[in-house]
Amino acid sequence: MHDSAEARRRYLERLPFVFGKRHKLLKAAGDEAGDRTGMADVHGALSGRKVDPHDPAEASYEHRLETAVGAGYAPQARQVLVRDRQDRLRLNTGPALNRSSMIPRRWPPKFWQVKSWWRCPPRDRRADSPDPLGRWHRAGAVRRAVLGLLVLAQTVFATDFMTAVLPYHGRQPLEIAILVLFAILFCWVSAGFWTAVMGFVVQLVGGDRYAISRTAAGDAPIDGQARTAIIMPICNENVARVFAGLRATYESLASTGELRHFDFFILSDSSDADNRVAERHAWLALCRAVGGFGRVFYRWRQHRIKRKSGNVADFCRRWGANYRYMVVLDADSVMSGDCLATLVRLMEANPGAGIIQTAPRSAGRDTLYARMQQFATCVYGPLFTAGLHFWQLGESHYWGHNAIIRVAPFIKHCALGRLPGQGTLSGEILSHDFVEAALMRRAGWAVWLAYDLSGSYEEMPPNLVDELKRDRRWCHGNLINFRLFLAEGLHPAHRAVFVTGVMAYCSAMLWFVFLLLSTALLAVHTLIEPQYFISPKQLFPIWPEWHVERALTLWSVTATVLFLPKILSVALIWIKGAGDFGGRTRLTFSMILEALSSMLLAPVRMLFHTGFVVTAPRFSPAIANHPVRSSLRIGGTLSPLTFHWALPQGRFTSVKSVCSPQQCRFQRAVCRRGIQRHVDRRCSSHGQIVGNDVAQYVTRRTGVALQRKN
Repeated sequence: MHDSAEARRRYLERLPFVFGKRHKLLKAAGDEAGDRTGMADVHGALSGRKVDPHDPAEASYEHRLETAVGAGYAPQARQVLVRDRQDRLRLNTGPALNRSSMIPRRWPPKFWQVKSWWRCPPRDRRADSPDPLGRWHRAGAVRRAVLGLLVLAQTVFATDFMTAVLPYHGRQPLEIAILVLFAILFCWVSAGFWTAVMGFVVQLVGGDRYAISRTAAGDAPIDGQARTAIIMPICNENVARVFAGLRATYESLASTGELRHFDFFILSDSSDADNRVAERHAWLALCRAVGGFGRVFYRWRQHRIKRKSGNVADFCRRWGANYRYMVVLDADSVMSGDCLATLVRLMEANPGAGIIQTAPRSAGRDTLYARMQQFATCVYGPLFTAGLHFWQLGESHYWGHNAIIRVAPFIKHCALGRLPGQGTLSGEILSHDFVEAALMRRAGWAVWLAYDLSGSYEEMPPNLVDELKRDRRWCHGNLINFRLFLAEGLHPAHRAVFVTGVMAYCSAMLWFVFLLLSTALLAVHTLIEPQYFISPKQLFPIWPEWHVERALTLWSVTATVLFLPKILSVALIWIKGAGDFGGRTRLTFSMILEALSSMLLAPVRMLFHTGFVVTAPRFSPAIANHPVRSSLRIGGTLSPLTFHWALPQGRFTSVKSVCSPQQCRFQRAVCRRGIQRHVDRRCSSHGQIVGNDVAQYVTRRTGVALQRKN
């Protein structure tokens, strides 16, 4: 009997009763009653009427449902309780449907001839943007032309020096292959270098004249018709973390006084039954805590089609017509109320803008590895985002989250279909964000990067294993996207985005091949006698030459291109004030630690990214599950044991760089969770998402070298 009473007590504890009422219900059931009789008495006491002994729970379910939503003390909660055609009380977790049509147009895309892919496309006949070019368009074209000339000139200069460094000055097949790879790789690095340099200049002079954040006043009233939906697609996520971040965003927005213009949607694709139950409980708890019934909605999608892009499209079809804008969040995203309100004001002030992407700041992680990454994104990231905005202007990136989208053109132009063909590089588009931005711009709508807008946050992978899992998904998605490189009507800037997406991972493979060829060249000249006559009818011998001074010059230029962006970032913070990083000394020391960490891990990343590119034709999309967002576990298809093959190879490929065997052993140790967690307790600060203040999500010093704050 004691077990029966304990079971009834646990059952009633799941219902949000006050202690006195719960005690009365337990007393009404009696301690001596059996399992079935005692539960029947509980349901009878809940319903206040006689119950069916065969189905006692049916009598009290309406009362339990009203209790769960808090209808007794929150009258607004009753609006989510509706009766169906059979007069049964139901919990309505979403607003009334207002369906729209969202189908892929001009799909599958037609492809231009190769000779005309670079031409600026004519305006789409279906384009409905009020300002398809804008006053910034010519400036953007000129800036990108300047970037191309700078990158080309720097690459030619470096390749000429590389030619002089080689023994036969590029006259042998092996040397020709090395020069080709060197030119491609240096061009890739040079583009990032000039992006960072221009970002430094923009930040130093106080901003870009074309910055979209300058187009709206901070206190401008928001049109009452400018309804905005904040949507968060989730799939088998950490429920407590998701709803804590959403509550922080909700309460921050409420504190601005602009909450009436926004609705929140949790769009679940979770396949785990326990997760779905936890999500519903968390949704009810959130609505009860903040009074969010009628403003915070939850939907579980039974058929998971096209992953996240399909989830967003499903929302657009059901409720997109009710809203002028939507803000897309990831499960680990947090945005301040001021940031959200500013995004809406910017959209209102720029009727030709289709997407405005913020530059999220990384925060919220406590592991040593994640804090290294957070430091890098917080210190170096502003330079690169400002530089990207300078070169791209209204033809910028969209990263799939922490961005505001104009709903009507998104529904009309950005529906995605399946790519034709067979194999893993066809079918569903995984990295949908780049494609949606390209389609939005093809229709005449601008895609902006609000690089200087604060209040946007995201989390980084907690460890190297989870970062590599994420990179594998992104690599596969970018390779799929490259099939659209020659799609008809796309703007050249977005074709370049597809190229950069592929080069982000293929460059690792090219570096690996470059190292192999360089090693082979060294072996050839060490083990084989030199050839002085390499062509027919050659009158004079060709002597192998090694120009040490040119090699040192080339090494210096390459080191400058790689490390100057880091130095400029730190110098900019020195100028503006390094108090948030613990002062100039700790900031500099943190930069050195981060640089050493990057050099240690670079060979490992190179080898894994090479493997991702090579094995992409055999990669199964089923492996691309949701990311692990917990700092306390390592999961998925990449286990720590997979590093055993990479670390020795990383040691071999780093012979020509700064890695020594002792450093590689240290790297192996850091990758192990036990040692890593021990270092975390020493070097990481602590913070949780608490209450209504988004600032508490990022109230930690960013410098890696800093100690815990008291």
